[in-house]
Amino acid sequence: MKRTLIPLLLGLLVLTACGPRQPATLTVMTHDSFAASEEVIRAFEQENNVKVTFLASGDTGAALNKAILSKDAPLADVFYGVDNTFLSRALEAGIFEPYESPALKEIPAEFQLDPQHRALPVDYGDVCINYDKAYFAQHNLPIPQSLEDLTRPEYRGLLVVENPATSSPGLAFLLATVAHFGDPGYLDFWRALRENGVVVVNDWETAYYTNFSGSSGKGPQPMVVSYGSSPPAEVIFAEQPLEEAPTASLVGPGMCFRQVEFVGVLKGTKHRALARKFVDFMLSVRFQEDMPLQMFVFPVNPNAKLPEAFVQYAQIPEQPARLDPALIAANREKWIQAWTETVLR
Repeated sequence: MKRTLIPLLLGLLVLTACGPRQPATLTVMTHDSFAASEEVIRAFEQENNVKVTFLASGDTGAALNKAILSKDAPLADVFYGVDNTFLSRALEAGIFEPYESPALKEIPAEFQLDPQHRALPVDYGDVCINYDKAYFAQHNLPIPQSLEDLTRPEYRGLLVVENPATSSPGLAFLLATVAHFGDPGYLDFWRALRENGVVVVNDWETAYYTNFSGSSGKGPQPMVVSYGSSPPAEVIFAEQPLEEAPTASLVGPGMCFRQVEFVGVLKGTKHRALARKFVDFMLSVRFQEDMPLQMFVFPVNPNAKLPEAFVQYAQIPEQPARLDPALIAANREKWIQAWTETVLR
């Protein structure tokens, strides 16, 4: 009886060995604003026999802190979402391993800020001042053409900004002023803004949906620190079809700060090959073309086509403000503290 069981058991073992291989699990740590189409992620999973799990970990700063604190026992295989305002901190903490993706040959050099390829660029966006077209037309006000213009008396009380200590776009706009006016010249600009009635709130949601007149039509400020992708979003999410965006961006030289977001393979991953494939995938045209309508950012791969609403309504500044990530890392807290003492006290 026992002898007759042996061939049966051997057959079961053979069937098990020849059956479908169970998919591995790849964990991707992201900030809370990450989004991608289910069908796009599913395609990657099917092509690579993998299950992708996304670990949302707070805003950019909080997610990076989590990755750094867990670097000796990483919680994920891939980290996406660190931007150029936190890049140097991530690189100095040593959370990423180098990977020179073949897809990098398609990406313009201006986005490749880490020559060791530990953090690879995925997308970019410009933090700009958005304005309510109708307000300026109705009041016969000229559109500001420079940061300096914002301190003129005709714009008194018309701008709402976010606190850079609590808001990513608020920090980006602060960095734009540092890049344009220098240190400590940026503080003179902020003193002039304060005297001209600038309004400060803690977060983008309050600034855009409560204070800004261009979104709700009820707020008191017709200018807000937001994103260059906000005008297309106004059209895409409008309750009634719009022939044109009700808002636009101020894109004069140095008026917008360009944020670039990166992805990297975390040191200690047990799925290095899959992690690298996912990085390649994020730089591919398929993923890059999905991002604009998911996260309202721009693809770094120039082969990716933009949605029509982006082509028609988004304004891309020709001369965005930029600062070296190492300079930002060395001075971020000092600049924020000085801003707080100048504007809020």
